[in-house]
Amino acid sequence: MSRRAIVVGASVAGLLAAAALTDAGDEVTVLERDVLPDGPAPRKGLPQSRHAHILLTSGLNAIEALLPGLRLRQRVLAAGGREISLTSGAVMLGPEGWFRRWRHDSHPMLTCSRDLLDAILREAILDRPPIALRRAQAVSLLGSADRVTGVRIADAQGAEEDLHADLVVDAGGRGSRAVRWLGALGITGIREEVVDSGVVYASRVYRMPDGAEKFPLILVQPDPLDPTPGRAAALVPIEGGRWLVSLSGTRGGEPTDDPADFVRFALGLRHPLVGRLISGAEPLSEVALSRSTRNVRRHFEGAAIWPEGFVVLGDAAAAFNPVYGQGMSVAALGAQALRRELGGADAAGPGVARRIQCAAAKAVDAAWSLSSSQDRWFPGVLGDRPTLADRVLTRYVRRMTRVATSSYRVSAAMCNVTTLQEEGSRLLRPSLLLATLTGPVLPPLAGPPLTAPERAVLHGLDRTGGGVPGADGRPGSSG
Repeated sequence: MSRRAIVVGASVAGLLAAAALTDAGDEVTVLERDVLPDGPAPRKGLPQSRHAHILLTSGLNAIEALLPGLRLRQRVLAAGGREISLTSGAVMLGPEGWFRRWRHDSHPMLTCSRDLLDAILREAILDRPPIALRRAQAVSLLGSADRVTGVRIADAQGAEEDLHADLVVDAGGRGSRAVRWLGALGITGIREEVVDSGVVYASRVYRMPDGAEKFPLILVQPDPLDPTPGRAAALVPIEGGRWLVSLSGTRGGEPTDDPADFVRFALGLRHPLVGRLISGAEPLSEVALSRSTRNVRRHFEGAAIWPEGFVVLGDAAAAFNPVYGQGMSVAALGAQALRRELGGADAAGPGVARRIQCAAAKAVDAAWSLSSSQDRWFPGVLGDRPTLADRVLTRYVRRMTRVATSSYRVSAAMCNVTTLQEEGSRLLRPSLLLATLTGPVLPPLAGPPLTAPERAVLHGLDRTGGGVPGADGRPGSSG
C-alpha cells in the first residue's frame, strides 16, 4: 500500500521535514506557493533572508545526520561561506562585558547568506526521490478531529483540489494557519505564549575590505536589565567577500530603513565597534527592514485532542526573535525528531503524530527558554512578564555570564546550552555552581579583543576619528 506525506512550505523546516520523511513515505509532496529561484536568490515569502543568519553546531549536526551525503559544511565553505568558532573566532560584547577569545576552536558555526543555504538544501532535497515539489497553497485540512487525511490546496490560478495523504506536516512558518485549521475540525484551546519586545531589524550588505578575509564575527548585544531599549548589532562574514550587517532595536529604540541613519545607529550602541567598521566600508545594498520578530510558541503538544496524521514543525510551532540565531537549528532538530519518532512506524498509526509533536517540542524548549527569558526584560515588552523564578534564574545566569567572560570552562558550558547542544539544566551542575559563586578569575576586558591585523582593518575603515580603547587585542589563555 502506497504511503503518502504532504509537507506545507519549502523553507528550511519544510525541506528538512521532507528529507526526514523519505524513509517513511513512497510519495512526499512539498507544497510551496512561491516560485522558487534557481540558485541563491531572494524570494517573496522569505523576507527574513535579507538579515543575518547563523547555523549553530546543533543545527549543522542535525542536518548532516539527516542528509549524510550532502556534505553541507563543505558546500557552504566551497561557495565562500565561513566556519567560525564561537569561542575563538567571534568578538562578542554580552550583558556582562566582552568575552575573551580562547585558543580552543570549539562550537563551530556556519555563516553565509540565507539565500545560499536555502539553495543548497533545495538542490539536495527537492530532486531526491520520492520528493516532489508542487506550486500550490494549502487552504484547509481534510479529515476530522480524530484523523487528518490530507489538505485542500489552491493553485496559482485559485483552482482548488483535495490532496490526500497519510501524514501532513505543517512547516508554513510564522504565517501558519494550523490553529485555524484545527479549529475548523473542532480542536480548540491551543495554548499560545507571546513575548514581543517590538524588536525591528535593519540590515545592509557591505563589501569586505582587502585583508579582512578572516575577520571575526562581531556581536554587540544589549543589556536586558538596562531600562533603555535594547539595541544590538551583528557583523557576519558571508560568501562573495561581503559583510552582512544587521542592526536591531526593541520598542522605543528601533532602527529605520534610512541609509543615513544606519551608521549613526551602530555608533550609538553599547560599543561603537560595528559603526566604526562600516563607517568606511562600501555598501552594496539598500537597508532592508523587518518587524516580524516576536517570540511566539503554540503548544500543540499539550492539546487535549490531537488528530492522527498531522504534525506542526519549525516556526509554525515556535518562532523566535532572530537575534538569538536559533530558528534554523530548531527546525533541523525538529526534523531529526520527526525521523527518529517515525522509525519503522506507520506514519498514520495510533499515537504516532502526538509522539512526534511532543518530541519536536523538546527541541523547542531550550531555545524558547533562552529567547523569551531575555526578551521579557526589555521596556515596553508585550506578553508574559518575568516571574519570581525568572528573576532568580536571571541573577544566577548573569553572574555565570560574568564568570564566562574570564573562564573558558564556564564559557564553553554556556555555549553548549546557547547552541542547543545541551539542556539549560546542565548549567546547574555542582562544578559550575561553584565556579559561578567563586568567579570571575580574571579582570574584565576594557575593549574588544582584536588582534593586531584586525585592529589594522578597523583603523583603515574608521572614519569617525575614534579608536577602540583598552584590550591588548590578543586571544586569551584557556583559564
